[in-house]
Amino acid sequence: MAAGTASLARRRERQGRALRGASLSYLGVMVVLPILAMAWQAVEPGPGAFWAAVSDPYAWHALKLTFATAIIMVLVGAVTGTATAWVLVRYEFPGKHLVNALIDLPFAVPTVVTGVMLVALYGPSSVVGAILAEGGVRVIYDQPGIILALLFVTYPFVIRSVQPVLLALDRAEEEAAATLGAGPWTTFLRVTLPTLWPSILTGSALSFSRALGEYGSVVMVAGNQPLLAKTAPIYIFGEIESGNRHGALAVSAVLLASSLLILVALNALQRRGEVRDAS
Repeated sequence: MAAGTASLARRRERQGRALRGASLSYLGVMVVLPILAMAWQAVEPGPGAFWAAVSDPYAWHALKLTFATAIIMVLVGAVTGTATAWVLVRYEFPGKHLVNALIDLPFAVPTVVTGVMLVALYGPSSVVGAILAEGGVRVIYDQPGIILALLFVTYPFVIRSVQPVLLALDRAEEEAAATLGAGPWTTFLRVTLPTLWPSILTGSALSFSRALGEYGSVVMVAGNQPLLAKTAPIYIFGEIESGNRHGALAVSAVLLASSLLILVALNALQRRGEVRDAS
């Protein structure tokens, strides 16, 4: 009996090692090796060549524009995403289930189609675009169009991060605050927001990382305008086409390092929060 139990335990241990090995091997082949290959080729010519490629005026402007539009998108998306999640959880209204389903639509729609939709709505030949142009506002083929595209493709992240937290939130503290005379805004800022903050941060970080690499929708609404509306992904594609492979690799490495740093920091914050909650 004991020998059979020991044999079963050894077999399960071998199966576990095989499964872990297969999973880690798949991760290495699909994620780690491509990252290492790109990083090595980006830095192989030396730090001087890497810095020269990144500090090229066109590359530097593309990077600054990418980060600036991503930051603006995150600030807007954090507010609107939290408000949308609040409405979906706390209120009942006709068509709520349809709205809840539409939130995930940006995940399913090809990003190029997103760009086409925005051009159709805000483009120079559209009614809305013409009205905005009369007021001196140009959306498509300018920086506001980039922010709109990023807001669309990252729309679900904050909502889907905040929504389950709101659903699981015990409203007893909110009711207690209201009983003590706190108004709705005071209750939200002092009681609810501290609980929601980690999920808002998670959704915002994922949105920011996603925005850094967005190409399909942005290239449709921004066009190919250096030093105006050319983001880093568009710059990378252009440099690959023109034969400047190292320039494309250097800018790609900056975007990759930024996204990786954000995700590692987010993971560390989540672990710290779990430890604090456990204690």
